[in-house]
Amino acid sequence: MKKFDRAMQILLAGFCINLCMGILYAWSVFKKALVVDLGWSNADASLPYTVAIITFSLSLLVAGILQDRMGPRRVLILGTVMVGLGMIISSFATTPMLLIVTFGILTGSGIGFGYACLSPSAMKWFHPSKKGLVNGLIAAGFGLAAVYLAPLTSFLINEVGINTSFLILGIAVLIIAVPLACNINNPPAGYTPEVPAGYDANNKSGNAADLNWRSMLKTPQFYSLWVMYAFASASGLMIIGNITSIAATQANIADAAYLVVILAIFNSGGRVAAGILSDKIGGIKTLMIAFIMQAINMVMFATFKSDFTLIIGAAVAGIGYGTLLAVFPSIIADFYGLKNYGANYGVLYTAWGVSGFIGPVVAAFAVDTTGTYTLAYTVCSIMLGIAVVLSFVTKKVDSVALAAKATNA
Repeated sequence: MKKFDRAMQILLAGFCINLCMGILYAWSVFKKALVVDLGWSNADASLPYTVAIITFSLSLLVAGILQDRMGPRRVLILGTVMVGLGMIISSFATTPMLLIVTFGILTGSGIGFGYACLSPSAMKWFHPSKKGLVNGLIAAGFGLAAVYLAPLTSFLINEVGINTSFLILGIAVLIIAVPLACNINNPPAGYTPEVPAGYDANNKSGNAADLNWRSMLKTPQFYSLWVMYAFASASGLMIIGNITSIAATQANIADAAYLVVILAIFNSGGRVAAGILSDKIGGIKTLMIAFIMQAINMVMFATFKSDFTLIIGAAVAGIGYGTLLAVFPSIIADFYGLKNYGANYGVLYTAWGVSGFIGPVVAAFAVDTTGTYTLAYTVCSIMLGIAVVLSFVTKKVDSVALAAKATNA
């Protein structure tokens, strides 16, 4: 029972740390204040966030390699300290370049370092049949951050200004996230996770053989996963990043902030639900369902011209996007093992970094050339169609055979 209690402590701590590190989701509030209160241009106010996204995806790869070698605790403590200090120092930034360095690089790197450590550590404490649920809950913390951070940040800015808001939030991260990070570690040698009640070993796949990222790159499944991740994420991010503009363009809704909250809630809920489903039917089948659902939603999105239809569209988009963040980590662990998970998932996560360019570029091009988002919906529908096809043909890696072949080579 003590082992299970420790596993639950790790899971809860990881969830709460992600609630703190989801500060990226509050950037739209900071951006508005930078433009309205400080007179920055939209481009200047967007740059720190853009740099943070890029730094996040790149640092996650570096942090994944480090945590595989030295364990999660020290890397995670470093990450949470960087997030807190980055926010605190951002309170003194007076120019876009300074904010790019303090928030974009320092905070962005910290988020990547922190995010890279939570799932691999938590998965090692639980039975392999719970990988999806564990990943879903850890990822849900990051997604749920938007639900409370956006209104909290807006309140702070109205009360004490943007600079002091950065300072307060940074101090809060140091006070809350850093102590939690000190409690995260890998299980001791020889640790055996508790077997769930009713678990049938004959109908479940066990642990995969541990392959490193070099061996992973030699499997065709990796490239299929990479394309699916990039295309589906780009489609989700296109909606997430433009939902208020879409509402204004298609339905003449001036204030559609509620759609952002809808997206955040269903994004987080989708992560947990998809994690549970992937444990039952497998990760690839879960992705297939999500891709089909996303593709249908994208084909129909141009017809959503009312509050009700946009809420439905935002909810479906949130679930579809949330599924990716819960299921792809589980698939990497399932296909290539847990020993080198940090580095392996870091390599795959570059697909998400690329998607952060594809989605906004497609949306901007569509609006600038046609005045509507219809072309963006079409491009995203095609990308999701390709993802659906790949989900049909992608089979689980026989990592045991590959590991044996590498040993005998």
